[in-house]
Amino acid sequence: LVLATPCPNAVVWPRWKEDRLAKWWEAVAWSEQFPPEGEGTSDNGTLAVCLTLNPGETATVPFYLAWHFPIFEHWNKPECNCTPARWRNYYATQWSDAWAVAAYTHENCDRLWGETQRFHDALFASTLPTYVLDAISSQLSTLKTTTCLRLEDGTFYGFEGCSDTSGCCEGSCTHVWNYAQALPYLFPALQRSMLEANWTHSMGEDGFVTFRMPLPLGTRAQPTFHPAADGQMGTVMQFYREWLLCGDTDWLRRLWPTARRALEFAWRYWDADRDGVMEGMQHNTYDIEFYGPNTMMGSLYLGALRAAAEIARVLGDHAKAEEYTTLFTKGSAWTDAHLFNGEYYEQQVNPTAHEPWPEPLRNLALTHGRDDRYDWPKWQFGTGCIADQLIGQWYAQMLGLGYLYEPQKVRHALRSIFRHNWREHLHDHPNLLRVYAMNDEAGLLIGTWPRGGRPGYPFYFADEVWPGIEYQVASHLISEGMLEEGLSIVKGVRDRHTGEYRNPWNEIECGHHYARSMASYALLLALSGFHYSAPNQHLRFAPRLFADDFRAFFCVASGWGTYHQQADENGTRLTLEVCSGSLTLRDLTVAPVAARPQALEVTLGQQAVDAAIKVKQGAGTLTFATPIRVTPEAPLRITLA
Repeated sequence: LVLATPCPNAVVWPRWKEDRLAKWWEAVAWSEQFPPEGEGTSDNGTLAVCLTLNPGETATVPFYLAWHFPIFEHWNKPECNCTPARWRNYYATQWSDAWAVAAYTHENCDRLWGETQRFHDALFASTLPTYVLDAISSQLSTLKTTTCLRLEDGTFYGFEGCSDTSGCCEGSCTHVWNYAQALPYLFPALQRSMLEANWTHSMGEDGFVTFRMPLPLGTRAQPTFHPAADGQMGTVMQFYREWLLCGDTDWLRRLWPTARRALEFAWRYWDADRDGVMEGMQHNTYDIEFYGPNTMMGSLYLGALRAAAEIARVLGDHAKAEEYTTLFTKGSAWTDAHLFNGEYYEQQVNPTAHEPWPEPLRNLALTHGRDDRYDWPKWQFGTGCIADQLIGQWYAQMLGLGYLYEPQKVRHALRSIFRHNWREHLHDHPNLLRVYAMNDEAGLLIGTWPRGGRPGYPFYFADEVWPGIEYQVASHLISEGMLEEGLSIVKGVRDRHTGEYRNPWNEIECGHHYARSMASYALLLALSGFHYSAPNQHLRFAPRLFADDFRAFFCVASGWGTYHQQADENGTRLTLEVCSGSLTLRDLTVAPVAARPQALEVTLGQQAVDAAIKVKQGAGTLTFATPIRVTPEAPLRITLA
């Protein structure tokens, strides 16, 4: 540790002993001298700057607290008597010691402060409800906690959360980080490094992905536990998302064979008959296995099929594109016909779903899930209404992949989730597990059984509320136009985290600063109607509220900035400003635009730009004669009249 100041008149007392606080004050107040101490013996000390101020005068004194703990020491399993594996933290490859960190901070302080202030100002200028901005901004802090770190080569690695002295639930867990949307948009290169590391070190030749990547980096994961169906299918959708944000088709092509293996592993055990429906046993984020078809896993599977089909077309793999599309079509139709009960999507419980799996995993499932006193298998939801039953559709909406099921059924299911799972208060709600909301607090329950049929052993955690799932459902409701319902959920979460009873920056699940809560970033995407395709050089904004005077922050791989939309009787004015980096565009879609404007004026910086506009279904798409590059020096301004 280093405590430093650039002030030349600094004095140091390196070590306190018993009663030294009193001695220190005596030295300051009377003798103005500090007793000497030997180098290398310090524990608690004091750094002071002596100033003389006249009445009414002020001064600012900078202090820097820097740390440098270069070695990451991995824990051992209890049965291991070996020396713990050790490697360097990434920052130890950038700075030699804590003094170098403090020096760098001092030399770059104005720049670092200025860039941070610009980001803050751009984000908080967004015309979103205060509790929504609170949800988004507060959970970004998780990226700066010990939940997250970078390995020696710079690879991003995340725990699920963190405890007081260690990470909690290791391995960049795919079924938890599935929900987090902040990292891929704000630091897309780090997100790509996590995805690539997971596939490189956790995937077998058959596509079996261990959902917790082992350390140290380079250790091959062993298939001794179930793969997570939700996490594995989610990574395929993330692969498509990462390409949309960065536009690196060489990266896409290099990892395409790996992505295919991850997807097609589903055909071994989850969808063995290749009908687009996961009938097999599916381990998932609730730390149990679902037996039989359900849309929580099924929507992610269909979303992965659709994303993979899009990628295959881009790369010229038309046979695969057709194969995936055929499976998608069959699976979507079957699900709508057999799982939708008129209100929401149910689960068809298949008690033999574990049988095709290898014996060790089959026995593991039997040990975990058998109980003859009630029903076999345990931990199912059957006729229940599960909150994240449409998580794959949520992803598809963000990625521009369209509907995975019939649109009216999707909207009906979302309304049913809110109707059956949302509680304005929890006075009469029994929950025998972890309590994240209680009494007069509001929350979205993970599972309910409005039609009866609650199993003797319902799936684990059904009676809890998880902020990450609440944000996922809320942002999906908003994207489907159910603004009041979605915002009610967000306000409920943040009303529980005001600082009075819970830390506003720490939404706990399995550990502090839980990664799933970074699903809150999806609220920004939903409320701004944001979609971006770097390969197609296309950007879209379609605000869900305050459309006559709307402003929002945005961030993609090449740059970040703000979008401002104003409309009155004289027309609509659009401003796209890049604060850092750049943004190359061929098309810009905005909404609402009721009719084709009579006049169109476009400028990039001080230069007029040739563009045309087409209006369809309440949105206007501007196509530029040649691609334009928006920079901090050259904002894009458009007037429609």
